[in-house]
Amino acid sequence: MRIDRLGALGTPAEVLRAVSAGAARGGLAPPAALTGEWFGARAVIAPSVSIEPVSADEVFPVPASGPSDAVGGGWIGGLSFPAGGVWSAVGGWTDCVLRCDAAGLWWYESLTDSPLPGWLDEALATPSAPKPWHIDWTPPDRDVHRAGVIACLEAIAAGEVYQACVCTRFSGTLRGASVDFFADAVASTTPARAAYLSGSWGAVASLSPELFLHRCGQTVTSSPIKGTLPLHADPALLRDSVKDVAENIMIVDLVRNDLGRVAAMGSVAVPELLAVRPAPGVWHLVSTVSAHVPQEVAMRDLLAATFPPASVTGTPKLRALELLSQWEPHARGVYCGAIGLASPVAGTELNVAIRTVEFDRCGRAVLGVGGGITADSQPDAEWQECLDKAASTIGLSSAADAAALSLP
Repeated sequence: MRIDRLGALGTPAEVLRAVSAGAARGGLAPPAALTGEWFGARAVIAPSVSIEPVSADEVFPVPASGPSDAVGGGWIGGLSFPAGGVWSAVGGWTDCVLRCDAAGLWWYESLTDSPLPGWLDEALATPSAPKPWHIDWTPPDRDVHRAGVIACLEAIAAGEVYQACVCTRFSGTLRGASVDFFADAVASTTPARAAYLSGSWGAVASLSPELFLHRCGQTVTSSPIKGTLPLHADPALLRDSVKDVAENIMIVDLVRNDLGRVAAMGSVAVPELLAVRPAPGVWHLVSTVSAHVPQEVAMRDLLAATFPPASVTGTPKLRALELLSQWEPHARGVYCGAIGLASPVAGTELNVAIRTVEFDRCGRAVLGVGGGITADSQPDAEWQECLDKAASTIGLSSAADAAALSLP
């Protein structure tokens, strides 16, 4: 594998803009990007990768590996939330990446020992200024969401489920390019598990704070998020909330059960329980579950045991999925699915695709939001939680417009 030090090239958003512009000039496939806390790095960018629809059996098809400081390349893509039990996916293979390490230095890494392509060298030397974009958002139907929450509360009272994540969505139309929206979004909100994919089918801009799966060697970890307060509230209230704590612990038990299907007996543990952490616009309760999963367990088998993520489904999972399809008027799409990279040297990391905007090829946009419903939930409070979670995304504005307004 080839590793070349490139130095301080700029922020992940700046480098992504430059690479995107260079790929467009050369008539190449666009870049894909992971920013935040992926593989111990600030960003991993695939300079040009063809992201196409694939069979769900083909996602993240890399044997268990790692640890390694380098990423090198691998399979990058996303898996949509199942609709009617059917999974859909997009993805593609990249032989090289640009990696921004924890110190802010950039590295070019190639699994095939290929040198830095000329077009990419030129692109990195040619900064691309922010470009304007705008999304006109339409809020979801409050009455439809309320009906779903009430139906969920009735199902809990009847003993059909103990908890379920009821979702709704904002819709909008993008003027401009999705890559510019994503670059501005990560620069201003710095989500921990952000991801960007695009192709002829459209694009996905995920501003997620949540880790679904980290697989490195024989260790697998998952960090479900359950429990939310707006960022202006006292975070100590989360640990004092009977509803939020119960919601989190129920999902931790579900993650333990999911991982236990493929883990070595007795290896499932909870090294972190009910930690309070900030995310864009909100405070969250976050727990971590770990397990020893033999390397011979294929990624498809790990996903079969754990997907869709526990935190966006409910308990028991199969019944919750059946009921959610009745309570929610739209298929979720990639929202509540998973996006990430499987590297043959560094392992596999996937986010939970929440705080995620999905664009079709015509620029129509959807932003899913939701929350976990327990017996203590109040419909109006659940609606407000949806608004709190969406606020940091629908409130975004173009950096190019802001720069223009600041000119004398």
